[in-house]
Amino acid sequence: MPLLDSPFAQLDLIRQPEQSDDPLQAFDAADEYLLNYVAEQGLTLQTKVLVLNDNFGALAASLAPHATVTSSSDSFLGAQALEKNLVRNGQAFDAVPVLPASEPLTGVFDWVLIRVPKTLALLEEQLICLQGRLAPDARVIAAGMIKHLPRSAGELMEEYIGPVQASLAVKKARLLFATPQSKPVQTSPYPTRYTLDDPKIELLNHANVFCRDGLDIGTRAFLPFLPQNLGSARVADLGCGNGVLAIASALTNPDAHYTLVDESFMAVQSARENWRAALGDREAQIHAGDGLAAQAPDSLDLVLCNPPFHQQQTVGDFLAWRMFQQARAALVTGGALLIVGNRHLGYHSKLARLFRGVEQVGATPKFVILKARK
Repeated sequence: MPLLDSPFAQLDLIRQPEQSDDPLQAFDAADEYLLNYVAEQGLTLQTKVLVLNDNFGALAASLAPHATVTSSSDSFLGAQALEKNLVRNGQAFDAVPVLPASEPLTGVFDWVLIRVPKTLALLEEQLICLQGRLAPDARVIAAGMIKHLPRSAGELMEEYIGPVQASLAVKKARLLFATPQSKPVQTSPYPTRYTLDDPKIELLNHANVFCRDGLDIGTRAFLPFLPQNLGSARVADLGCGNGVLAIASALTNPDAHYTLVDESFMAVQSARENWRAALGDREAQIHAGDGLAAQAPDSLDLVLCNPPFHQQQTVGDFLAWRMFQQARAALVTGGALLIVGNRHLGYHSKLARLFRGVEQVGATPKFVILKARK
């Protein structure tokens, strides 16, 4: 794989999760453009830099030896990639403090470097959180590949930070420069809330939660097929989002034990708050993580999953395939993985390569609900 070559460092970077013969690299031209621009302006070790949404740590790992860097994103995998890439390039794994996007910022920053995220609600929330966190004459710069850089990203920066100027394009990347101005204190519109009829619960959704304004149609198709009479089964909601699958299941299975995991810190924050609202003090394990990678083998009876088909702007089924592999490892013999998926994704044949039996237990015109038995 090519090295990231910037005025700050030459780095050998990997993505997370790791794939053998991964055709994708852990940085792009927007990272290079932003690093080259910052180098032209100059940094000192005392310069306080906040990096937002650093996909795999390219920005923070490059800048860490040259400034006081803090990284914040909503991705557990992104945070994991930064730690691994720091070590991979001769730095301490904790050389850059990593702050989940679900936690408030602390300190005042001279530079704020932003990789524009796929979900603009996350960008909006992050810009709101910068209120009171910018030093005098602070610089706020966003970067992205042009095909992933909507006009509304600049409009949000202008609304919450100040006037925005766009750079020329370089290698199909662009920078957006926002000049901070004094503005009235803005209240965040997040989290959002919506109510389900069956089960009758209200769901809270922080800014980066998938389908935060209403239940997604895949989950809506899945809910009627959640199993009853689970007894004291050990159940995981893999890629839990706001926790709706686990919560709906738990309401009808009072003795079952639940683990909810997602790689989005904001999803986990939402799931934790929704669980408490619906189920009070009932115990559950709710945490951010790399799927079920940390789950003990043969420790689950049932895995519920509405798998994603993209990572940031990269579309593919590699994350779903990895989730299926993780589920198989974590399930006891005789345990089951229950998923919902678009018909055209062909999950049935993929599951059949891992599990001894796969059956369709439900369907809508667009989705199928599949049960795979270990």
